[in-house]
Amino acid sequence: MTVIGWPPVQAVPRLLSEDTWDRRSFVILRRTLTKMPIQRVPLFLLACGSFNPITNQHMRLFELARDHMHSTGQYQVVGGIVSPVSDSYGKQGLTLAKHRIAMAKMALQSSNWVKVDEWESQQADWTETVVTMRHHYGRILNEYEQRIREDSSGIRGHSQSIPPQLKLLCGADFLETFKIPGLWRDDHMEEVVGGFGLVCVSRGGLQPEQTVHESDTLWRYRQNIFQVKEWVRNETSATEVRRALRRGLSVKYLIPDSVIEYIEQHNLYTEDSERRNEGMALRPLAKQAQQPFESLDE
Repeated sequence: MTVIGWPPVQAVPRLLSEDTWDRRSFVILRRTLTKMPIQRVPLFLLACGSFNPITNQHMRLFELARDHMHSTGQYQVVGGIVSPVSDSYGKQGLTLAKHRIAMAKMALQSSNWVKVDEWESQQADWTETVVTMRHHYGRILNEYEQRIREDSSGIRGHSQSIPPQLKLLCGADFLETFKIPGLWRDDHMEEVVGGFGLVCVSRGGLQPEQTVHESDTLWRYRQNIFQVKEWVRNETSATEVRRALRRGLSVKYLIPDSVIEYIEQHNLYTEDSERRNEGMALRPLAKQAQQPFESLDE
């Protein structure tokens, strides 16, 4: 009885010399002999911000970023995190965190990989981006190490052996914040960009390449800044959504219907609400201004 199958490796030289050998057979053979599983780095994407309110464009950033990171062949996006800022941020017109959290959860009900996390919004004081990233990455690593322990004890089958990474997802306008004097500490900037990394989606007429070029720190870690081109332009901003709502204009198709209904039910984004925190300095600037005096006390 003759077994039909691929010939053993030692038969390869003989096959190569046969007249019947063709290019297709060579390609199949090469794949058979050299094929090795390619492991991608598990990646979580974290988006911090006001989400005041969350818009369709906010959610679209996650989809664009996931497609781009998959296309690199290096990463497998396994989760997305929306982290609204706390009320102490001090931005004018910032509605209460409980409302921003509720709207974000409603908007993301249809997503099976992006979730809303309340930790940052529940902090008594404004939290630096790097602190928020440390918190989430610590949790992610703890879950990873727990799976590894369960694998070694035989509780569950073999899981991903490559440690996961966390990168900050942002729009191109976020890069501009690195140029605001006093907003970022140098060591925080280096940890966010150099240690974690950015996935930056183009927005409007901003040129992230130029921003990276003009900053020595960004340029130093440019290999850790993934720039995503948004070919289908969407200029929706939360600022314009709030302006439209104050003026009684329609925002349908700019934000989810469920969010529109929530805004109407709770009478959010009125002329009165826009005056919230009016005249207050942004907490990041105030906190950074206090830094030298705190260090002198120490």
